[in-house]
Amino acid sequence: MQTPSSYKEAGVDIDLATELLGRVKPRLAAARRPEMLAPIGGFGGLFQAGFPGYREPVLVASIDGVGTKLMVAAEMQKYDTVGFDIVNHCINDIAVQGAEPIYFLDYIGIGKLRSPLYEQVLGGIADACRAANCAVLGGETAEMPGMYGDDFDLVGIITGIVEKSEIITGEHIAPGDVAIGLASNGLHTNGFSLARKLLFDAGGYTVKSTPDILGGESVGEALLKPHTCYLPAIKAAKAAGVAINGIAHITGGGLIDNVPRILPKTVDAVFHTAKIPSRPPIFDLLVQLGNLPVQEAYRVFNMGVGMVWFVRPEAVQTAIQAASSAGIGAFVCGEVAEGSGKSVVKE
Repeated sequence: MQTPSSYKEAGVDIDLATELLGRVKPRLAAARRPEMLAPIGGFGGLFQAGFPGYREPVLVASIDGVGTKLMVAAEMQKYDTVGFDIVNHCINDIAVQGAEPIYFLDYIGIGKLRSPLYEQVLGGIADACRAANCAVLGGETAEMPGMYGDDFDLVGIITGIVEKSEIITGEHIAPGDVAIGLASNGLHTNGFSLARKLLFDAGGYTVKSTPDILGGESVGEALLKPHTCYLPAIKAAKAAGVAINGIAHITGGGLIDNVPRILPKTVDAVFHTAKIPSRPPIFDLLVQLGNLPVQEAYRVFNMGVGMVWFVRPEAVQTAIQAASSAGIGAFVCGEVAEGSGKSVVKE
C-alpha cells in the first residue's frame, strides 16, 4: 500500500470542506440575532450577554443528537430534514422550562465529507434556527475516515434564556390537573433502532416500500418527517394567559419515562390511549410488526404525543386553542391523580 503524502490522500479534504461551507454560508448568516457579534468561521462564537427586558435572566442549555435516524436519511439520500430534527429537538428540550432559544452550535462527525449531504444538513439547521429566531453561532465538522467509515453523526448544542420567576419546573402539578397532548407527526428522533429492525428486518420493507397502512406514503418518507417544534405553541399559550404547570418533551422513553422527570413525588400522571386521536399510521405498522405490548410501545415511541402540558381544568380549552393557533393539534389525553411520581398508561 502506498504511503499517503498529504492529508487529502489520508482521507481528509480540507479544500472540499471550505468549498461546501461557502455554499451554505448565506443561509447560516441569515440565522442570527442582534446579540451575535461575529460571523461564523472564527475560533469561538461571540454573543453579547445583555438581555433587555429580563430582570433575572437564566440561561438554559441542552445537547442532543439525531441517533440512528441518520441511517434512514442515508438510505433515502435525503439529509435536509435531519437538520430540522436536531434543532427542533434541542429547542423543545429547553422550551419545556419556558426558555426561548438564543443560539445553537452543531457538530458533524463524518467519515468522508461529501455533497450534497453537507449542504443539506447545514441548510436544514440554518432554516430551522431562523424560523425560531435562534442564531447559528458556530459549529464543527470533523472528517475522520478511520472512525466513521461511510457513516456520520450529528449533534446539537443549544442555549436559551428564561426569566427566573417564569421557569416551568413541574413543581406545581397537582391532582386534578389535565394532561394535554400535542400531536407528533411521526417518530421524531427516537425509537429508530427498534423501528429499523421491525420495518427492514422483520417486515422486509425498504425505505421505498409503500405499505397500504401508510396511505401512499413510503416507509422512508414516514420515518424522515422532521421533529415538530413546539415553541410556537408554548409562546401562544403564554400570550393567551395559560398557566402551564409542567411540560414534558416526549423523546426516548415515551410517555412512561419522560413525564416522571417533571412530576412531584406525590402525584401520578394517568394517560388513556383511547383519547389520543389519529396518531400517525407508522406507529400502527410498528406495533403490528412487533406485536408490541402497549407498555413497550409507549416506552419506546411517542405514539402520536410529542409533548405534554399540565394545566388546570379551567385552562384546557384556552390551551388547546392556543396550540391550534400555532398550527399544532392538541387534545386532552389524561389527568393527574394522587400517587408516587409515576406515569401510568391505560388502554
